[in-house]
Amino acid sequence: MTDPEKQRQLAELEAKIEAAKAANAPRPHMEEHYSQAQLAWRMVIELVAGLGIGFGIGYGLDSLIGTLPIFMVLFTFLGLAAGVKTMIRSAREIQDGEIAAQKAGDEKED
Repeated sequence: MTDPEKQRQLAELEAKIEAAKAANAPRPHMEEHYSQAQLAWRMVIELVAGLGIGFGIGYGLDSLIGTLPIFMVLFTFLGLAAGVKTMIRSAREIQDGEIAAQKAGDEKED
């Protein structure tokens, strides 16, 4: 074989290697995609976190002051309200994202 022939074969081999690497390369995530289960768990965790924080603050205040569990009940309800508010905010954020994606898809079609 001549030297130019070897160079041509080497170039073809390099091109095949690059094509194989490109086919197996991980694709970059342009946008994050959440499944419905992940979104549901996120909302459950937000609710439980609100309840837990409210319970902890109320229990701590009752222990410090030495009262009946009035602060524990009060702050547990406040924690529940904060958790529900956070869940609603998350749901609205997800809904706004879906509406924006849907509008972007409609604009692409036009």
